[in-house]
Amino acid sequence: MESESMIKTYTTSQIAKIAGVHPNTVRMYEEWGLIQKPIRKPNGYRVFTDIHLNQFQLARKALQTEVLQSDLRKRIINAVKLSANYRFDEAIDLLNEYIQVAEKEIIHAREAASISKELFIESSKGGKLYKRNQAAKELGLTIDTIRNWEMNGLITVRRKENGYRIYDENDMNCLRIIRSLRCASYSLSAILRMMIKLKSNQMDASNIYNILNTPDKDESIVSACDKLVISLQNAIENASATKEIIYEIKELNNTN
Repeated sequence: MESESMIKTYTTSQIAKIAGVHPNTVRMYEEWGLIQKPIRKPNGYRVFTDIHLNQFQLARKALQTEVLQSDLRKRIINAVKLSANYRFDEAIDLLNEYIQVAEKEIIHAREAASISKELFIESSKGGKLYKRNQAAKELGLTIDTIRNWEMNGLITVRRKENGYRIYDENDMNCLRIIRSLRCASYSLSAILRMMIKLKSNQMDASNIYNILNTPDKDESIVSACDKLVISLQNAIENASATKEIIYEIKELNNTN
């Protein structure tokens, strides 16, 4: 009983004020499973502790991540939910996985930038050919995603006599570029404008400078990939900071 009396507690309005959120946000985080469910007094009022303050810090840090590819945002939110359910080690493992995936995405982005200069170079006749499902597996995409890009005119591929689409190395390079630009938050219409100009030789294929016609300024594929790399690096730093908060919550939970 003595140890319980030493634990500092807060009401909903108090913890909301300290965390810098609205009381409704406190209830929303609880409903979403981002914080541990607080105990309740006989009158039904919630009782929060310092652990909940750490969990608010954890959730807000996790929600700063804007990178969406490979379900990165979903992964980090799931890590927060695991922590809220006292499954700290699983949360840490998920964040380690998150960091590995983000590092792989950085490799993809840099790969897209490096091949942009050779995007429309004629593929050799002896190059490897892929079916749509093979292309999707090779690039970590879904078949529906590739089909959607084709329907929107971003890429046109040949068909075999039996009607099946086949993708050569040039097609694969196009898909890599589109993938990275989509991950960098460029719209399908912006990418389509760029692809049309590339195909019609209206831009220098050796430099591949912009033509994405974004609302504020023109950018190149390389600069777009650079922007994506920076976002992913920030996401990795954010995940590492999130891990440290979970370690703190775990230690505080064990103490209490």
